[in-house]
Amino acid sequence: MCGIVGYIGHRQAYPVIVKELSRLEYRGYDSAGIALYEKGAIQLCKTKGKVSDLEKKAVKVKNSTATLGIGHTRWATHGVPNDVNSHPHLSNSGQLALIHNGIIENYDAIKTELQSRGYVFHSDTDTEVLVNLIEVPETLDWLSPLVTTLPLQLLSYHIAVLRNCNVDQPRNLAKSVTVE
Repeated sequence: MCGIVGYIGHRQAYPVIVKELSRLEYRGYDSAGIALYEKGAIQLCKTKGKVSDLEKKAVKVKNSTATLGIGHTRWATHGVPNDVNSHPHLSNSGQLALIHNGIIENYDAIKTELQSRGYVFHSDTDTEVLVNLIEVPETLDWLSPLVTTLPLQLLSYHIAVLRNCNVDQPRNLAKSVTVE
């Protein structure tokens, strides 16, 4: 079963998120990942395996001073368990990171449409399709595509969205968010 963690506060986000992901390990999962927002950029680290494997791999983000981030433990439903299919996923622009639990039944049709618009996909997941669908069209306010996307989802799930916005105005939807 998947787990989602979000953190917004004054402390470094990385240790808070990793601690909370560790608390979710009892639920079972095959991969883990984290996205941190710092200085106008999203830092991403994800891996197949346990949270301890993520900690070993997270050399570049471990010392981040980011105070905003999301984390995920994944149980694969689309795509085999591997580093590429692990969450979070970035949009093609790199401006949006997404974690989601659940299944988007018609993701193949959405993926085909986005590919016809020039989008490139690296994973086999429905989440990578969703993060790019949310970002389309880029001329609209970023929340509008999210509201349009939600009815397409046939099963309920939880979304954690991290938008590459001003840190003073974070936009983050998550199953669990800690705000200080």
